[in-house]
Amino acid sequence: MHNYLTLLKNLEFYQKKQEAIVMASIVRREAPTSGKPGDKALITQSGEIKGWIGGGCTRGIVIKEALAALEERAPRLVRIQTALDAPEQSGVKNYKMTCMSGGSLEVYIEPIMPTLELKIFGRSHIAKALCELGALSGFRVTVISDLIEEEMFSKASKREMLNAFDPTLHLNEYVVVCTQGEGDEESLASAIKTDPKYLSFVASSRKANAVLMALKRKEVPHAQLIKVKTPAGLDINAKTPAEVAISILAEIIQLSRKKTDEMTSLKPSDPNLSSDLYINPVCKIPVSKSTAKHVVQYDGEQIYFCCDGCYTSFQKEPSAYV
Repeated sequence: MHNYLTLLKNLEFYQKKQEAIVMASIVRREAPTSGKPGDKALITQSGEIKGWIGGGCTRGIVIKEALAALEERAPRLVRIQTALDAPEQSGVKNYKMTCMSGGSLEVYIEPIMPTLELKIFGRSHIAKALCELGALSGFRVTVISDLIEEEMFSKASKREMLNAFDPTLHLNEYVVVCTQGEGDEESLASAIKTDPKYLSFVASSRKANAVLMALKRKEVPHAQLIKVKTPAGLDINAKTPAEVAISILAEIIQLSRKKTDEMTSLKPSDPNLSSDLYINPVCKIPVSKSTAKHVVQYDGEQIYFCCDGCYTSFQKEPSAYV
């Protein structure tokens, strides 16, 4: 129970940071293996394992498939067995157990992508459409305005009064100001203070320039003002409130996917992986330097191995692997 609670706390930690992570769970086992059904672990974007899913080659295989699951945004079942005699199946990855102890495992690997936060300032028709589309697209939507419109914004996860909004509680999120003449300056000033990943202001060029100049006169730093995206959204020649909302949400999704891809397109040989990981030259699977079963010196380099099988293969013909 203690390990499970620790796992949940770690998961909550990464979710609050809005970082993608992977949950790995052992669902089947044939002895002898150190991992048992019900054992779980989290794998970070840098390949660190937090929890227990077994040792030896199992760890490296899980790390490799976890990173692939993040990149593809798709779960998979990983089978690690002594013989590769299972038929190929969609969503199933088969690996040979190279550890001499034998045994087999089935590990379910599931990427957990962050729930993105969308803050909408205003209660215009565009704000309403953006709220509905954002909720439908999986965003956690908060609407901030000078009047709480529960019926109008029924799809919002949360509604806040503008005069009670605390920007310090909403840092690093996606923010859109679509006040359209109602509290433009106050709303945009509050939005800027959230230091958002994305901030757009729905307004004509003339109106946007006027509001930005007004904030500049109020000594809002220039470095913050130039981060405001206006006009808001992708250029799709939008006319109606729904079309404008679609263009804005498309821009946010495009940006969020780009950032996630940059974080999750790591390969096991990537230098951004944990410095403790090393690519086993025999099976091409990451192995933890601190827990490697065998370490040998070859041609001036330390070589790390996850199990007896890889170590033995290397010893027989090292030049075939280095």
